[in-house]
Amino acid sequence: MSTLKETARQVLALPREAGTPEAAQARELVAAHLRYLGYNVVTQKFSFAPSSLSAFPIFGAGLGLLALVLIPAVLTDRLPSWAALAAWAGGLAGLGIVATGVGLGWVPLGQGLREDANLIATRGPTPPTRWVVAHLDSKAQAHSMAGRLVAVWMAGLTIAALTLIALLRLGGVLPFAVPVAGAAVAVLTGFLAGRGRIKGRSLGARDNGTGIVAALAAAAAAPGDRVGILITGAEEFGLVGARVFARLTPNLEAAEFVNVDTVDQEGKLYLVSHNARGARLAGSLEPQLAELAVPIQQRRLPLGIFVDSAPLARARAQAVTVGRLTWGTLRRIHTAEDTPEGLSFRMAEQVGRAIVAN
Repeated sequence: MSTLKETARQVLALPREAGTPEAAQARELVAAHLRYLGYNVVTQKFSFAPSSLSAFPIFGAGLGLLALVLIPAVLTDRLPSWAALAAWAGGLAGLGIVATGVGLGWVPLGQGLREDANLIATRGPTPPTRWVVAHLDSKAQAHSMAGRLVAVWMAGLTIAALTLIALLRLGGVLPFAVPVAGAAVAVLTGFLAGRGRIKGRSLGARDNGTGIVAALAAAAAAPGDRVGILITGAEEFGLVGARVFARLTPNLEAAEFVNVDTVDQEGKLYLVSHNARGARLAGSLEPQLAELAVPIQQRRLPLGIFVDSAPLARARAQAVTVGRLTWGTLRRIHTAEDTPEGLSFRMAEQVGRAIVAN
């Protein structure tokens, strides 16, 4: 049987976009390793719509179109003063519904469905009290995670600016430059959001090869049968695997979930929670992780980043995400530059062992 290092090498040689043969091959490698460690591994299959990644580009393009519609409404006195605000509010609500439907896979956009799966690994008949979670899949886009964050922040700025413009119209017709400036920001946002489309393939060494290494290290170090391992699929397509697991698994509130997503070799170690229950779990984990002698910071999830602990927390589980990264990491992940070359997995192994200690 392969060692952790050899299993990681084989997995990280594969671009693991969800629903592809390479992702299935990597999943089997991980399952075989977990079986070797004495785990019973169940494959939880599901289907998903790959068009979910079009949600944000559609939303960005829609903001640009709404801005163009808003220009004549705020430059003329032939319409009621409230018309611009009504058009903006209604258009934004409709756009949000459409983007949400696409993002959740309700609107497949003619691309068809793909098949993927979670791996659920346990020892013994007793349900685990702590789960270690990591997503298997990787993706490459026209922009990095850093680029996506900038696009999300620009979308927030655009919404605020266009809302203000629509409100100002209540006081009278606006100067030409005001709505044009708002429209220019909206069009730029649409361009940036449009770069969220799939482009090329990524080996996903940091995101989330390091998480897989951490989960397998935790599996090897876990005492008894109190720890379970959850390897999710299609995380990069809207947290699909975690949402499926949360929907189909009863009594989630009785267990703790520690999701490991991107453990680079530099930067702070972040403990990300979503609610008070998660914050308590983060507080109990911090002393265990403090032994790794790296700076630790507890925080809530930044706008524009999505992690598997979120749907688990919504299902009333105690859930946190552990990650170590810098802005440089964000500029690399979700691109073809996220390769194993020059990357140490030592910290990922240490994090995995630490979260199952005690």
